[in-house]
Amino acid sequence: MKLSSALAVATLAAQVAGAALSHKVSGRTITEHPDPVKRALLQKYVTWDKDSLFINGERLMVFSGEVHPFRLPVPSLWIDVLQKIKALGFNGVSIYIDWALLEGKPGHYRAEGIFDLEPFFEAAKEAGIYILARPGPYINAEVSGGGFPGWLQRVNGTLRSSDEAYLKSTDNYISNIAATIAKAQITEGGPVILYQPENEYSGACCGVEFPDGPYMQYVEDQARKAGIVVPFLSNDAYAGGHNAPGTGEGEADIYGHDSYPLGFDCANPNVWPDGGLPTDFLTKHLAQSPSTPYSLVEFQAGAFDPWGGNGFDACAALVNHEFERVFYKNDFSFGVAFLNLYMTFGGTNWGNLGHPGGYTSYDYGSPISESRNVTREKYSELKLLGNFAKVSPSYLVTTPGNATNAIYTNTADLTVTPLLGSNKTAASYFVVRHANYSTRASVDYKLKVPTSVGDLTIPQLGGSLTLSGRDSKIHVVDYDVAGTKILYSTAEVFTWKKFGDEKVLVLYGGPDEHHEFAISTKSSASVVEGSSSSINIKKKGNAVVIGWDVSSSRRIVKVGDLKVLLLDRNSAYNYWVPQVPATGKTPGYSTQQNTASSIIVKAGYLVRAAYVEGSDLHITADFNATTPIEIIGAPSKTKNLVINGKKSHVKVDKNGIWSGSVEYSAPKIKLPDLKSLKWKSIDTLPELKNSYDDSAWTVASHDHTSNSANPLKTPKSLYSSDYGFHTGVLVYRGHFVANGKEKDFFIHTQGGSAFGSSVWINETYVGSWTGIDADKDSNATYTLPNLKSGKSYVITVVVDNMGLDENWTVGTEEMKDPRGILGYRLSGHSASEITWKLTGNLGGEDYQDTVRGPLNEGGLYAERQGFHQPQPPTQKWDSGSPFKGLSKAGIQFYSTSFDLDLPKGWDVPLYFNFGNSTTPPSAYRAQLYVNGYQYGKYVNNVGPQTSYPVPEGILNYRGTNWLALSLWAQEEDGAKLDSLELVHTTPVLTSLGEIESVDQPKYKSRRGAY
Repeated sequence: MKLSSALAVATLAAQVAGAALSHKVSGRTITEHPDPVKRALLQKYVTWDKDSLFINGERLMVFSGEVHPFRLPVPSLWIDVLQKIKALGFNGVSIYIDWALLEGKPGHYRAEGIFDLEPFFEAAKEAGIYILARPGPYINAEVSGGGFPGWLQRVNGTLRSSDEAYLKSTDNYISNIAATIAKAQITEGGPVILYQPENEYSGACCGVEFPDGPYMQYVEDQARKAGIVVPFLSNDAYAGGHNAPGTGEGEADIYGHDSYPLGFDCANPNVWPDGGLPTDFLTKHLAQSPSTPYSLVEFQAGAFDPWGGNGFDACAALVNHEFERVFYKNDFSFGVAFLNLYMTFGGTNWGNLGHPGGYTSYDYGSPISESRNVTREKYSELKLLGNFAKVSPSYLVTTPGNATNAIYTNTADLTVTPLLGSNKTAASYFVVRHANYSTRASVDYKLKVPTSVGDLTIPQLGGSLTLSGRDSKIHVVDYDVAGTKILYSTAEVFTWKKFGDEKVLVLYGGPDEHHEFAISTKSSASVVEGSSSSINIKKKGNAVVIGWDVSSSRRIVKVGDLKVLLLDRNSAYNYWVPQVPATGKTPGYSTQQNTASSIIVKAGYLVRAAYVEGSDLHITADFNATTPIEIIGAPSKTKNLVINGKKSHVKVDKNGIWSGSVEYSAPKIKLPDLKSLKWKSIDTLPELKNSYDDSAWTVASHDHTSNSANPLKTPKSLYSSDYGFHTGVLVYRGHFVANGKEKDFFIHTQGGSAFGSSVWINETYVGSWTGIDADKDSNATYTLPNLKSGKSYVITVVVDNMGLDENWTVGTEEMKDPRGILGYRLSGHSASEITWKLTGNLGGEDYQDTVRGPLNEGGLYAERQGFHQPQPPTQKWDSGSPFKGLSKAGIQFYSTSFDLDLPKGWDVPLYFNFGNSTTPPSAYRAQLYVNGYQYGKYVNNVGPQTSYPVPEGILNYRGTNWLALSLWAQEEDGAKLDSLELVHTTPVLTSLGEIESVDQPKYKSRRGAY
């Protein structure tokens, strides 16, 4: 329906809907909201019952990956990430939207270029991916301010509350962003099926009313007024029941919550703490929201890593493939119907958009790495589960039972959770895990399950099953494969398909495991591919039973019109299940109908999509090695295989399987030696010179702060956000006349975790706080040189703003924690005898670079001038290299350029790698700018990040690139780069189209720059 009619129907629904349905659960009245009549009137496209969502009337599980478009500011690469998520078997993504990037100045909403979401929605539609839209206004998300723009520090009202000043501040943003999302709803032919108002509204303190129903209702009403008609999905930060249906004003349509069961201890990636596995989610769900499908809106898929942390490789090891096997299958045991994994692709905190608790990388240890690579085993493991969920819709209408170690196995060392068949399905699922979920020991067992032919103890043909340490399995019973009943299978289902008059089922098991499956059939079974050794086939009653030992060689067993592929898990990793559209080239959304029309492809690195043109079967895929290709279930009308536009020679075996290969020969990648480039240099702290004129600077003139949460401790406010400076480096100049009594200078600065600051008096270096990961502020007293009485002096203070704090707990007002100077004392003077001026990015909220957004630039002189952009005016600059650096404390700016000529058709991840051989490392800070985009913040003495990937589109792979670097030496003897290299990892032969470079405005003299 069109937007206008949708709103009219929604209004009618509110008028005509009868009383909501209510019932008691655990002594508490639960209201089903909206009731079925109102739900149907609201809109027909997305509905739900207690078991799952229905999209266009079809029941499905939404398996979703979290992606933040703003963390990959190259729109032509969005399709790459979305196709890689689609290839997991997923049908959805969840997106946060960062308010701070879109309304850098109150009342001035700007969502153009890299900030325009419409291309993302179009890419999702092309990939066949549904979207949960999460625009906030608060998002957390480890972004500066939790997504709040810095000017909210001046709002005289509690953030995330019903205070009128706060509510009004959100109106412009939500009216704009929700209207954009509304145009992309499924009701308008777009991919958006759900909308999340607010985010993790789950706790408060400090006398703030909580929960605040009128506040949540206001946020929801904002979205509805802007045209949102799809259901509201909440995400409680834990299973607390906040805003669940039936809780009153501001309740969501569907209740959901988050869970990060392993936490974020990347320092100990092998440690799974006792009690870390959730076991009570189903019980809580039935008490809190039994009328809505069980939804895990953020479930852990990685971990954030702080300054001074252990790096994201350690986080990927913490939340690895073993975690996925145990924890995600545990989620299935609760009957989860909406499962969103945070993060599935993390991306980059480019341009100061991150919060102070994290560094430039937001890789998150995700299944898809920051450089969009899919080589982590956790990606492949996740693909097995995603494709299983896609072909197992009967799972959604089973009845989850209680976990037990006494009924379904012969050992108390294992716990089994049954999902039993119901009046809607005969199928049952049994989730098996270790009773001690973190054990590394293997356990042999037999499975005792009810089936349609009675209770069976499995294996029936002898031997035992094995559950390895940190593993879990989903055993299926009475499982339907296109009309063929799989009586049971101990090996796990990857996928199944029906091709014409034939069916294919793919099963897999772990190394050295024994498995067994049984099929209700009158047909006999035979091995039609591979060795029959260790395969035992017997008829038992009306079923044929097949026992088999896992082998690295594929075997195929034929039973009637069903072929069963028997794989080891590592081999299964190489299989893909692209959907083949009935017409056109795009796969469409994941539904049972087009799932059955998919093909099965054995390949290597990545299979993106498949489609048919005439008699040609086209496969689009990526390769990182010479790769054999097999097609199982090629459409009957096709005769030729075309891979990435090139016809491939194929053979067809006796089982109808096509085989071919793709040759891979890595191209020679020539990259510049950054050290040998012609660098030009300029002092980016000219404020130290006695001749410097700061008359154009902002005077710190506010007698009172607009920051209601942080009273002043200085005569005039020195909080940067009081003056519109919210991002990057801050510079202060304090003027006074000496009286000869100055002995020391005390200063209290604050810039967030791992921040640093440095102090000079005139041109004399006084000292620095070099920063540690734990401290967001610093008190320091510096000894001063002898000053001449009656002479004017200037104290220059540079503060590194690492981003604004988040505001997770309502009432703490942490987002309002100021940046800059909180207090100072000059011996021999009163505080009011110093007159302060300050600067940040040029123009503050009237930011100069509208293309790269309000956060990309800080207050360094070179940034204010725009020298970090392409083609700066370096003709009169000195020749100087960051590899020679500074011989004393200060901040220097360096610029150079280089050309790239990388071959087309290859996806080549490029990284800028910093190196330092000094032990202990000298304290310095560097910012890396690539074609004007700040793509690296390096803090040498804190770490851990030394490697900075920069995507194609920011880097011009076939053209000129401008590289700039600020180097802030925080110690008396200066600093230099020991090394900075541009390197590449394995080139990927890709089916991606041409990547368009984003807009890269070059340097132009800025009016009013100082």
